[in-house]
Amino acid sequence: MAKETHEFQAETKKLLDLMINSIYTNHEIFLRELISNASDALDKLHYESLTNREMLEGNEDYEIFLIPDKESHTLTIADTGLGMNHDEIVENIGTIAQSGTKAFLEQIQKAKEAQGESSELSDKELIGQFGVGFYSAFMVAEKITIVTRKAGEQQAWRWESDGEGSYTLEEAEKEQRGTNITITLKKDYYGDEAEDDFTEEYKLQSLVKKYSDYVRYPIKMNFEVTETPKDDKGEPIKDAEPIKKTEVRTLNSMKPLWTKAKAEITDEEYEKFFQNQFHEWEKPMEVFHTQAEGTLEYTALLCIPAKAPFNLYHTDYEPGLQLYSRHVFIMDKCKDLLPDYLRFMKGLVDSPDLSLNISRELLQQSRELKSIGKALEKNILKNLAKKLDKHREDYEKFWNEYGKSLKIGIYNSIYGGTETIDKLKDLLLFMSSKEGKLVTLKEYVSRMPESQKKIYYATARDKETIEHLPQMELLRDKGIEVLYLLDPVDEFAIEAIRQYDSKDFHSISRGDLGLDDAESEEVKKETEEIAKSNDDLMKDIKEVLGDKVAEVKVSTRLKSSAVCLVADEAGPSLSMEQTFKEMENPLFKAKRILEINPHHELFTRLQSLHGAGKDTPEFKDYCDLLYSQALLIEGILPENPVEFASKLAKLMAK
Repeated sequence: MAKETHEFQAETKKLLDLMINSIYTNHEIFLRELISNASDALDKLHYESLTNREMLEGNEDYEIFLIPDKESHTLTIADTGLGMNHDEIVENIGTIAQSGTKAFLEQIQKAKEAQGESSELSDKELIGQFGVGFYSAFMVAEKITIVTRKAGEQQAWRWESDGEGSYTLEEAEKEQRGTNITITLKKDYYGDEAEDDFTEEYKLQSLVKKYSDYVRYPIKMNFEVTETPKDDKGEPIKDAEPIKKTEVRTLNSMKPLWTKAKAEITDEEYEKFFQNQFHEWEKPMEVFHTQAEGTLEYTALLCIPAKAPFNLYHTDYEPGLQLYSRHVFIMDKCKDLLPDYLRFMKGLVDSPDLSLNISRELLQQSRELKSIGKALEKNILKNLAKKLDKHREDYEKFWNEYGKSLKIGIYNSIYGGTETIDKLKDLLLFMSSKEGKLVTLKEYVSRMPESQKKIYYATARDKETIEHLPQMELLRDKGIEVLYLLDPVDEFAIEAIRQYDSKDFHSISRGDLGLDDAESEEVKKETEEIAKSNDDLMKDIKEVLGDKVAEVKVSTRLKSSAVCLVADEAGPSLSMEQTFKEMENPLFKAKRILEINPHHELFTRLQSLHGAGKDTPEFKDYCDLLYSQALLIEGILPENPVEFASKLAKLMAK
């Protein structure tokens, strides 16, 4: 087969240009990335070999070998892992769409704008977040050559690129399965003058110890050593010529961290472990190291990462924990251990009660696995509750990163009973009108005056919008606390909970507010009298607006504002309607009710215009303008903005 030349994907070219032009400051991390990739390839082979021993080709050595060559200025990272065939090379190396490149480049652009063009970006944050580790090798490479053969296949392949926009691919020969990545180093990275010489054995040894000590496969390298010959008694022979020999050394400890007692492990060791094992780049927000004995024996080492991955809520995100049996890896992404609302957890479980040959189908039915999962879930939630109670600031950091997962968990449980709701409702936080701080539902209820029967909330994109809603005026004057629901999923979660401590949730933009104090009763009585005397006016406004609204009524909730739009108690709210619309699902429509303030001067003007005749153009224009104004207050664009602007200009010109 002739040599093929391929152009890199457009976004890959941009990324390579960024790499080669040294956006990143810590060039040595390329070695960690390539070793991690090699470890992943060994994991994949190990998993495949559990059901197909022929994949091993008679060689059960799982190892990574570093081969520095001072003469050719190259460094080779070789593994005996799964390897790749032609199509997999093109998919995994030729393009990086699966690494979230578009989001990666957008993040770089945002960082540039925020920090200034001359600022250096964080390699730890960006490379780790978007999984573009292989390409980090171009920071130090003049050229990269890959020779790979997939286990179980005969044909090997050679991939080569200088990172200038294209790569070549051709058939090759390789006796052993796996992948060899050879980096031809730039002149700044080899020789005595280089600040970092990546052909120097002891430099490489120190980097492996620093970054990859807990990789579970041996990372080996040849060292040239000099020995003095010894006599039969083991004594050095005088004046004998030293003997040079090659010695193979394993550079990493490989001792699983989770097998050590918690008291023996430092915070730094935990941090390094999660960096190496799970490609994390910052100190974990929280570490859970659990060792259970008895009828069910297992060790779990889990963490909450410091930052949520950019695609945590996307369909391409794969949650799940690693599974081991007696320290032997059996599965990478086990989704059946933890509920989906804990999808952000990373870590592993090692249990002697799990079979090495267990299949994914059997795992789903495994009682042991379900028992371990329930115990882990209980432990995680218990620790989160403790953090909320004892370390509020730390919990709020967690909430800002992962709170959405818990809210989605509550919403998704709406058809599966209240068990999940009961587990999670006391962990929820919402912004509050009281001091503009995050509060729990328990804190809100504890502050409610005795006369208040409901938990009030408002929905919008931001708290400033809520604070300017006309519906807020009355509640603010009465000193009633309102929860601000700023995320589209918030209201869905609230609807799923329905009640907290026997108190119903009530949107300030839905139905009657249900205020039972004497003043409210007086206002309600007065409003009923005004409504009765203006019944024809309300009916005629409804007639003008047609099916845009379900009802037009005199408002009891407005103070200084002229108008507002609310939804009926039954059915979706206005914010839910907008959320469904953005999801291109317009079937869910709120039952819109236009409320007019009878004490506003515009109401007097409407009465006057209505007295001149309900069919006059001016009366109809006022009705349309009031409705459009109500839409805008809710953050909804009028159906015909041009017509709205024209009518407004016409009114202003009078």
